[in-house]
Amino acid sequence: MLLRSFRLPTMAGQYEEVMQRAEREGWSHRQVMRHLCESEAVERSQKRTARLLAESGLPETKTLSTLDEAELPAKVRRQLPALIDGGFVDRAVNVLAFGLPGRGKTHFLAALGRELILRHSKRVLFRPAFKLVGQLLAAKRDLRLEIELRQLDRFDVLILDDIGYIQQSREEMEVLFTLLAERYERRSILISSNLVFSQWDRIFKDPMTTMAAIDRLVHHAIILEFDGASLRARKAAGKETKPADG
Repeated sequence: MLLRSFRLPTMAGQYEEVMQRAEREGWSHRQVMRHLCESEAVERSQKRTARLLAESGLPETKTLSTLDEAELPAKVRRQLPALIDGGFVDRAVNVLAFGLPGRGKTHFLAALGRELILRHSKRVLFRPAFKLVGQLLAAKRDLRLEIELRQLDRFDVLILDDIGYIQQSREEMEVLFTLLAERYERRSILISSNLVFSQWDRIFKDPMTTMAAIDRLVHHAIILEFDGASLRARKAAGKETKPADG
């Protein structure tokens, strides 16, 4: 069928049913074409979203629906609607989330990344920082670092989770800095860290490299501070005090 040869499988699959309905209800040719085209567009959008989610590596349980917004710091909560709007991605603005472990940084960034896919069809990649750095190190050893960086450049948003847990060898510092420099003012990076900027010399070791990395990240950045008590500790305490069923 011509529709399949034109790579319009949804239109081809619905054609006979739609034509029968059109005859029964007296649709015009314009109505038939609009219905078929809209069906094709919806199906393609759904498939694209599923593909983007599959390649993103986002944790399935850390979504906006499972994010307890009431537990977020007030300043972070106020920023959420503007971030979900997605304009910062088009401007290549970074989002830097700081706070001690258990404060909800990872959940927040993962939920935001998912919304950027669902609402704006952005290409998002979520990776623990140590895994991505290990991936870059392996590429460098195989003399294909440039190829790896080009592949990462396809993503509108790169989420590096727990940047403070990198092992901090000089080689790791170099490939991480190269990644940050490559995306500077071109693509957004979302980073969670339990280390404040004054402690980033633990990551980059060399003071000049540390300063250069921070400068590139904060030049166009939204900084979120996740303070307060540990959410995990509060949830654990709540479970311990909850009366048993029965």
